[in-house]
Amino acid sequence: MTSTKAIGIDLGTTYSVLAYLDSNGQPKSVPNSEGDLLTPSVVYFEDSGVIVGKEAQKAGLFEPDRLAQFAKRDMGQPACSKPINGEPYPPEVIQSHVLAKLKRDAEPKLGKIEQVVITVPAYFNEPRRKATQDAGRLAGLKVLDIINEPTAAAIAFGIEQGFLNENGESKRSERVVIYDLGGGTFDVTVMEIDGQNYTVKATGGDVYLGGIDWDARLADHLAAEFVKQFPDCDPRTDPVEMVRLHREAEEAKRSLSAKESVTILLDVKGHRARITVSRAGFEQLTADLLERTRFTTQTVLKDAGFQWPDVTRLLLVGGSSRMPMVMRMLQEMTGRPPDGSLSLDEAVAHGAAIYAGIRLATEAGQTPRTNIQNVNSHNLCVLGIEAATGRPRSQVMIPRNNPLPASTKSPFKTQKPNQLSVVVQVVEGGDASGNHSTPVGRCVVRDLPSGLPQGTPVDVQFDYAANGRLTVTAALPNLNRAATLVIERASGLTDDDLNAWTEHLASGKSAKPQLAKRPPPLPAVAANTTPLKATPAGTIVEITTMASAPAGKRNGPPPLPNAALKRPPPLPPKK
Repeated sequence: MTSTKAIGIDLGTTYSVLAYLDSNGQPKSVPNSEGDLLTPSVVYFEDSGVIVGKEAQKAGLFEPDRLAQFAKRDMGQPACSKPINGEPYPPEVIQSHVLAKLKRDAEPKLGKIEQVVITVPAYFNEPRRKATQDAGRLAGLKVLDIINEPTAAAIAFGIEQGFLNENGESKRSERVVIYDLGGGTFDVTVMEIDGQNYTVKATGGDVYLGGIDWDARLADHLAAEFVKQFPDCDPRTDPVEMVRLHREAEEAKRSLSAKESVTILLDVKGHRARITVSRAGFEQLTADLLERTRFTTQTVLKDAGFQWPDVTRLLLVGGSSRMPMVMRMLQEMTGRPPDGSLSLDEAVAHGAAIYAGIRLATEAGQTPRTNIQNVNSHNLCVLGIEAATGRPRSQVMIPRNNPLPASTKSPFKTQKPNQLSVVVQVVEGGDASGNHSTPVGRCVVRDLPSGLPQGTPVDVQFDYAANGRLTVTAALPNLNRAATLVIERASGLTDDDLNAWTEHLASGKSAKPQLAKRPPPLPAVAANTTPLKATPAGTIVEITTMASAPAGKRNGPPPLPNAALKRPPPLPPKK
């Protein structure tokens, strides 16, 4: 029997949770087959199949090269940063195994599960969101929607604490800050809740900041202290010992949330050491990580146009928010104690289940009980060449924290005569020069008439829908010529790859499937690239004058490179 229950899944970096709405409309977490509410987001690849969760963690202690973990950080990339048994694996596949276990373990209680809402960090860009949807499809799930984790948490906290009624309506206007420090990612969102309207005012975060970074810092400290006693034995040089060391560091971090100090016993290749770490010492080791969250929180509040006295509630989400240093920093910064009264680990999944119930009711023809307006978390830009310098330059079309849906148009002009095509390169995020940006797509107007005069107007329009669909139009109004590019979370695995992986996962095998060999990307055409200047600021897009292509090669823009999401450098320690 197929379940009609509303299902929400918090697909985390380190742990994942599945929740549903019971007959009274209350969210409940479902224990996994081991009896735990939290399932480690860890996959171990055996020769005959895969193991997911707690047992995978245990197996990985002996063969870490077969262990996949923290795949959420790699979502949107072609492959996980760590090969599995020497083979690259798409992060969607790793996450699909986690989703499949959650689904499989919950079905004896709930019936066959097909439709779910999955949460993502608010700071996830579009390729990462698309990869999350693909992971759900690979696990045999229909993803009703993707909801931002802070939004889900606000819904759960509000209903379960009573400042929202059972229909999700606020009893009075609320201005809420959600501080979400999870296992692998960090988010801050400022939201206004007024009646049925949930309006995100600003969001920010870091997809490379979470509890595992605190673990890594402590693990490195433990290794350094161990080497002081045994200079010829460094556990950091052995992958097996590093897995064990990180497990010890994670346990010590948890203990330091309740105790002032903890003693760790390390046994590496017959050498034993007893190392004591105090809470104060741990906080000093990781002060710069905490400072990054403080800086982001203050920045997001400023972006929302608020000050701390304007905020009515400060909500904590994510297991790493339990650390006393977090509680203390937030209270000192805001002048109020943060609210962590509900389960920090389950709140996001509970909110997702509530939202799934809203979506199912809407699909059944009922009037939506809530209206959620989000913002885009990254700038959407046109990347080109600056006329004055000849260097790459990014012109923001839709700035971050802009309410969605959004539409904007900017005028450009050709800078040289006789342009035969116009290429508009669309990127997400990055700095003013386009560094660290994520390529999204190209919109090309081809086969323009010869003799096109210099300064011919080109209008570029972005239409960004609330569901993540971006439509880019480049038009030459004087010629009645235009091209349109529709980008619908277009990234990640191809349909053929998805089908191949879906069949493979259904077979229960662990070895990679034989994927169809993709054709090599088209080589860049012989072209003279000249800029298109914007009015009035001087930022430009790219204009390409096509030359004769060598035999066997097509005319057209060069292919986009793979998206490169690079980690930003950490802030220096606070002095």
